Amino acid sequence: MRSGFVNFFGKPNAGKSTLLNFLMEEKLAIVSSKVQTTRHRIKGILTEEDHQIVLSDTPGIIDPKYPLHKRMMDAVRSALEDGDLALLLVDAHSDWSESDRIFTELKLKATAWILITKTDLVDGVKKQEAIQYFQGKSYASRVVTISTKHPADRKKLLKEILNVLPEGPAYFPADEISDAQTRFFASELIREKIFELTSEEIPYHTTVVVREFQEKTTLVKIVADIVVHRESQKAILIGEKGAMIKRLGTEARQSIESFLQRKVFLELFVKVRPKWRENEVFLDEYGY
Repeated sequence: MRSGFVNFFGKPNAGKSTLLNFLMEEKLAIVSSKVQTTRHRIKGILTEEDHQIVLSDTPGIIDPKYPLHKRMMDAVRSALEDGDLALLLVDAHSDWSESDRIFTELKLKATAWILITKTDLVDGVKKQEAIQYFQGKSYASRVVTISTKHPADRKKLLKEILNVLPEGPAYFPADEISDAQTRFFASELIREKIFELTSEEIPYHTTVVVREFQEKTTLVKIVADIVVHRESQKAILIGEKGAMIKRLGTEARQSIESFLQRKVFLELFVKVRPKWRENEVFLDEYGY
């Protein structure tokens, strides 16, 4: 039996959440083209007869500007302290020098690999240039490439990961796919729809708090608050004659039903909490 912890690090939009979903073959992390989508450390537990791999998606590494950002970076720092392997993700067509600076400053304790993502979006020359740029860097022992558009890359990467994981016991029951509660994933799927359906500052000024999560005989009842900074943001989320909140509720409910494989009754409320991202009490209450 081989088992161990593999943690993902990188800039926002490096592909960490997409990679977690790809390797797990489950949608555990929400994905958006907008930056700073992930706010928590999300663990996926991949268990087979002869191995268990615990994969951790972490928030994109940024310079924190307010308390919420600081707590997001605390989640990154906690992942630096554990793990058997660190995957340092780099978007193949991004600014490699910025990732290089970030990785140099991480001071990782675990073995680290550079993982160049989104290789399906660049040609062979660009891909090779990326490999050459990161080869020989002191913070990583090897460079690996991956495209989540190619299913064969999943099997190949998992095999390479298993080769470096130690022998050991399973840390979680075989039927668990994450250590997070189901209500957490419900709140994240609602937040994903906010990223998809709204623009500008709304997704970044918003959080979702599940107030009620009841598993009934025929369905799951979920009551959630969407918390925003200002009344004007509340008006946008509700929309004209309630059109936006209705659409948001419908699409979020469908996503949650797909995840839970159960019928869902979803009720959403929009609440204004000025400067909640800077308020330590609110951040504690909202699970950050």
